Amino acid sequence: MHAITRSGWVEVISGSMFSGKTEELLRRLRRAEIADQSVAVYKPAVDDRYGETTIGTHTGRQWDATVIDSEGDGPLAILESAADAEVVAVDEANFFSTALVEVCDALADRGVRVVVSGTDTTFRGEPFEPLPQIMATAEYVDKFRAICTVCGEPATRNQRLIDGEPAHVDDPTILVGAEESYEARCRDCHVVRTDDERPTRRSETRVDD
Repeated sequence: MHAITRSGWVEVISGSMFSGKTEELLRRLRRAEIADQSVAVYKPAVDDRYGETTIGTHTGRQWDATVIDSEGDGPLAILESAADAEVVAVDEANFFSTALVEVCDALADRGVRVVVSGTDTTFRGEPFEPLPQIMATAEYVDKFRAICTVCGEPATRNQRLIDGEPAHVDDPTILVGAEESYEARCRDCHVVRTDDERPTRRSETRVDD
């Protein structure tokens, strides 16, 4: 906690997929353990890519985590579960309901260091709640970038692929996957399919008044 106010704070690690968000989260957790701080780690039930009770990176690193119901008031369970923790980490925050915003604020108010990781945009390139709300009130925000698989520029977008083709704008927002379903893309190379005839780059999409 902060030495003068004795309050906690919220840190957000955001960015596109494949940008190293979870790797950075695990780095911070390792440093907390070295400092002999008590740590509690949480993940949404919907994400079982690296095991039901672990968070993991694309490079194979893992950490044990408590699974939390991500819908409705489910995230509120963290408040009781992490009662004795000095550091609370939440991975894939974008899969949780907006109740996670309340959880982060309440934990920080009682002196806990809260570290939240997640992608801040949907495959459409739109804000992916609740992460933008948490970023707005967090003390520290780091936005990571990947490498665009098309042009090699810094990538900030999640390109969803269905059978190798860009996903349609009307597809569900949440689809858990990795390299088989997603690529990192820059703004210009990011594609959102709006009809059955041709893919549309986001920079070409128009919004009529």
